[in-house]
Amino acid sequence: MKKALITGAAGGLGFATAELLVANGWHVYIADFDAKALSKLEEQQGFTPVVLDVTDSASIDNACEIVGETTDSLDAIINFAGILAVGSVIELDDAVLERVINVNVLGTFRVNKRFFSMLLKTKGKIVNISSETGWQTAAPFNGAYAMSKHAVEAYSDALRREMALLGVDVIKIQPGPFKTAMVSSIESNFSAAADRSQYFGDVIRRMMGFAVKEGKKGNPPEVLAKAVLDALNAKSPKPAYSVKADPARSALEFLPMTWSDWLMKKVLGG
Repeated sequence: MKKALITGAAGGLGFATAELLVANGWHVYIADFDAKALSKLEEQQGFTPVVLDVTDSASIDNACEIVGETTDSLDAIINFAGILAVGSVIELDDAVLERVINVNVLGTFRVNKRFFSMLLKTKGKIVNISSETGWQTAAPFNGAYAMSKHAVEAYSDALRREMALLGVDVIKIQPGPFKTAMVSSIESNFSAAADRSQYFGDVIRRMMGFAVKEGKKGNPPEVLAKAVLDALNAKSPKPAYSVKADPARSALEFLPMTWSDWLMKKVLGG
């Protein structure tokens, strides 16, 4: 039986992926900082819930010990843990940006580093969840999240080329809009950011309308879970899998940057 560690897996895309892996014969160490949510999964067959805070090295060490009580190897590490923050990058509190980077980038780095010896025993696969935001030009008021996902892309590229020397595959998954709790919170996040902003309140509220509309068109989590499973099953996986990227946002990447900047300014009322 193959075994996977999945972070950020108590809900959303991570949980959908965990469920699909279990349905396909995997055992999943379902890791999350939300102990209450994990407690509801204790009796579910195929899961071993593990409390893990990706920002806390001691928590990661403890999680590694718990996993090590039942296995000395892993076939996959899948990093879903992530958060977003809305606001202008000229106005964000330092602590907000630091938190996003700590979870989305350093959290992925810490987990892969700590559990790597288990993965190497099977020459398994590392799957880092990036975003369409990771390869697209950053949208206004989404800069913190975009910065973190661009960093995940660079980290994954470096890691992939290093791990190739050891026979370990590293895969980037780049989701577009999906129906998750993170997406459901977009309206409240934008509204709060607009209220806080000294310079961009009206523009952020206008941007909120586009973001909410995109969120309502989000794809079901099972689509993303299937993409992860396909990547895990691939004998020679692709370095990156773009999954349901938003067509309009993607199309902007084919325009000269000065054109896309102009369009963005016009859309936002500049």
